[in-house]
Amino acid sequence: MNCGANALPLQLSNYLGLFECDLWLMAYNPEIHHRCSIRLQGYDYSKSGAYFVTICTFQRHHLFGEIRDRIMQLNVVGQMVSAIWQNIPQHFPSVELDEFILMPDHLHGIIVISEEIKKSNSLPTIIQNFKSISTRKINRINQNSSVSIWQRNYYERIVRGEKELHSLREYIMTNPEKP
Repeated sequence: MNCGANALPLQLSNYLGLFECDLWLMAYNPEIHHRCSIRLQGYDYSKSGAYFVTICTFQRHHLFGEIRDRIMQLNVVGQMVSAIWQNIPQHFPSVELDEFILMPDHLHGIIVISEEIKKSNSLPTIIQNFKSISTRKINRINQNSSVSIWQRNYYERIVRGEKELHSLREYIMTNPEKP
């Protein structure tokens, strides 16, 4: 995917040994900047299935705690964000949560849409809802309503089979152990 002449390649080779892709990071320039979607073009994200997502904090700020002895120790904000994530099925009854981990500056999780849902409740809507609620609550705690908590976009991958699902679960569970 090349989103412009000024794009810089970032190789993500053999991520989990499942796929290979190039991401392109582009310095913002309003003259030429046009956001390109990283979503699978034409795919219906309200379809039942499992989705692996990664959501990063704005500028990768460490907001949710720290890793000590290869174990993620959540701070108060991290505990709150974790609780909001775990409450997603209460807002979206056709959604189940699989494995997830909240790291100092990002979240990895597997969302399972158990049955076809309305397009208004698709994966992007679920993520937007999670980011919106958590941002409001964090900013309320910090008594500041204008601080960005999350990066504008998020990464998602459609899980294609039990072997891949197992690998993703393993990746999530061992994420705090990685250097």
